[in-house]
Amino acid sequence: MFSTLVRNLAPSVSRTTATRSLACPSSSLARRAFASSSVVRAVTPPSGLPERERTIWEKLIDKFSPSQLRVEDVSGGCGTFYAIVIASDNFKGLPIVKQHRLVTDTLKQEIEGIHGLQIKTIVNSQ
Repeated sequence: MFSTLVRNLAPSVSRTTATRSLACPSSSLARRAFASSSVVRAVTPPSGLPERERTIWEKLIDKFSPSQLRVEDVSGGCGTFYAIVIASDNFKGLPIVKQHRLVTDTLKQEIEGIHGLQIKTIVNSQ
């Protein structure tokens, strides 16, 4: 049911898993499931999120009150590259570059410690 809900909310974004690479030699797990969630304003992050993903999730919830939010460590669990999908009314009327700037400004402190960030912003349709 959850995966159907996610597909219905963002059909162009598929649910994936990230395979740990040689860049994460200390990892004991072979695969790490994609952490995603569809959110309502007062919802807490999904259980089991690593600390950095939880911090990113919480900051984006506080700033944007998104209708959809997904935070994924696509580096395979190393915490060096994240993919974020966020849908919010705050993006209405703004060009994509400004939408992404709002997200990166919100995560400025977290971005300093990572290698890369992929952002997809979605304007809520009403």
